[in-house]
Amino acid sequence: MTDITIQEYASNNMDDLIQMILAIQQQEFKIPITREAQPDLANIPTFYQQGNGNFWVALHAAEVVGTIGLIDIGNQQVALRKMFVNAAYRGSEYGIARSLLEKALDWVAKKDVKSIYLGTTEKFLAAHRFYEKNGFEKITKNELPPAFPIMQVDTVFYRRGIDHTALDFPKNTLGK
Repeated sequence: MTDITIQEYASNNMDDLIQMILAIQQQEFKIPITREAQPDLANIPTFYQQGNGNFWVALHAAEVVGTIGLIDIGNQQVALRKMFVNAAYRGSEYGIARSLLEKALDWVAKKDVKSIYLGTTEKFLAAHRFYEKNGFEKITKNELPPAFPIMQVDTVFYRRGIDHTALDFPKNTLGK
């Protein structure tokens, strides 16, 4: 990974990360969601950086190229949200998605979180494969905890339990 750093969200990153997320949602994947429909983007410290939650950005020089957030939903559970990587920085060359997820998993291990839940859209097929390769299991909407914040565009849901005795990534196997 060349010249990529991952750091906790700081307010000076806000405009750039909003632009990146909206471009991916609206232009790349044609999801009709607005900035106003995502109030969490306007106040990341209040939505994410509370309790067992946090928010990180991946930077290439000063450019925001990736994000990941965790929302504390109680009962030692978190919701993974806003995991996005700029298309030009996806894949194993940079390893940004994996590094962002590792950062989040390291965080939850220190916080004694038991489970991570996430919702995504059916359009993010590469994301589905990524989550499944990294220990997430597909679940039904009915299996989500009551406090899980479902977004209107969420149609596919995942859960990963956290084993604090051996927190690591599954082996990457080609063709699976």
